[in-house]
Amino acid sequence: MKAKPEITIFPMVIADYDAVVALWKVLPGIGLSAADGREAIERYLERNPGMSFVARDGNRLIGAVLCGHDGRRGYLNHLAVDPNYHRQGICQRLANACLEALKAAGIDKCHIFVYGENVSGLAFWKAVGWYGRSELVLMSHDIDRRPS
Repeated sequence: MKAKPEITIFPMVIADYDAVVALWKVLPGIGLSAADGREAIERYLERNPGMSFVARDGNRLIGAVLCGHDGRRGYLNHLAVDPNYHRQGICQRLANACLEALKAAGIDKCHIFVYGENVSGLAFWKAVGWYGRSELVLMSHDIDRRPS
């Protein structure tokens, strides 16, 4: 029987971008936009060094998560793991790496946005101790689409 390789977690770098986006594009529940382009992600990683992570099986990228903060609150975005590696604790390891990085930066609360129809995503987050906030409503504004 072939030994199972150890899954390793590393800080995300811009060189990971193509493999990360390829993973995000094939998974349901990940909403991508222009804000996920190479230049935008590079700015995000530079603004939040050592906060985003990737998971690798040898040299193969199998998971990724973006993480950053605004000085008060942390935010996780696009946590994803290749379905062939689900139920091995990799999502939780990636999330925990982010939470540890946020804690080291003095951040004591973190938020994540999950699509309401992403039943498995919602179940995962609830199972690992996250909770919904029914008193909050997410509102967005596209800056380039301001009324004249």
